[in-house]
Amino acid sequence: MGKPYVEAAVAVLRRPDGQVLLGQRPEGKPWAGWWEFPGGKIEAGETPFHALQRELHEELGITAEIAHPWLTRLFEYPERIVKLRFFMIPQWRGEPHGREGQPLSWQHPAHVTVAPLLPANAPIMDALNLPPIYAISNLHEMGHARFFAALRQTLMRGTRLIQVREKQLSAEEQQNFCAEVIALARPHGARVLLNGEVDTARRIGADGVHFSAAQLAALSERPREMLCAASCHTTEELARAEKLACDFVVLSPVMPTQSHPDAAPLGWENFRNMRADYPLPVYALGGMNAESLETAWRNGAHGIAMQRAIWE
Repeated sequence: MGKPYVEAAVAVLRRPDGQVLLGQRPEGKPWAGWWEFPGGKIEAGETPFHALQRELHEELGITAEIAHPWLTRLFEYPERIVKLRFFMIPQWRGEPHGREGQPLSWQHPAHVTVAPLLPANAPIMDALNLPPIYAISNLHEMGHARFFAALRQTLMRGTRLIQVREKQLSAEEQQNFCAEVIALARPHGARVLLNGEVDTARRIGADGVHFSAAQLAALSERPREMLCAASCHTTEELARAEKLACDFVVLSPVMPTQSHPDAAPLGWENFRNMRADYPLPVYALGGMNAESLETAWRNGAHGIAMQRAIWE
């Protein structure tokens, strides 16, 4: 007989400073003493959202005022298989307190000081360390001086994840350009991914590599020592990125875009349907600007990627 299968709604309560709320499982429950995100089993007849609200009330005495669907991950414990439906909650009513006597702790995902964490939650912390904005370089249109002036400004404004994508450059030129970007980004704590060139990324100390859909299809194994991202346009490509355990994906084009004027945009409904039940953070790309972020969150995106609007 197979293991019991359970679906659960899980809340990521997140403060503006990035800290998230964890609770310690009380004595008498399985995995007592381990730390986890608030949430619990979705009962028969409940939607994930209604289960989320019930659990938040029962565990913490609060009500979510905004709850964006985020990741859905399957995890196999020794005693059961759990499908975890995570919601990002930036706004709630009430002050969280342990109604079951459980200790609570606000923690920054990059520096968690409580232990042990439930095993299913370790990759969630990695995902939470990804910022909501993914900037894509635009040297080709802007030129060197204008691009680097804009890069300095956007780093000062808080951009912390950048993809270097300049196909018009030779291999040597792209390497030198990426090294310049890294030199500016590092003092701000920003991470830089190089498009498609794993060996070059290693050589110049980039934080990761971003694969095109074609490169993703040809990939047999992802490099483990760096961030790995992928461009996706179809459900098959999303599945491929999941199989290779990429850290995140970019799904495009969501809206009409100057870069690919002939490509049919997905629209937000298709984006939402393709992202549903997906375990990796998804950035929306194509026609995005700063005002698109809230819409992207409502449709399940981790954030947005921009190649033009980010530098304006």
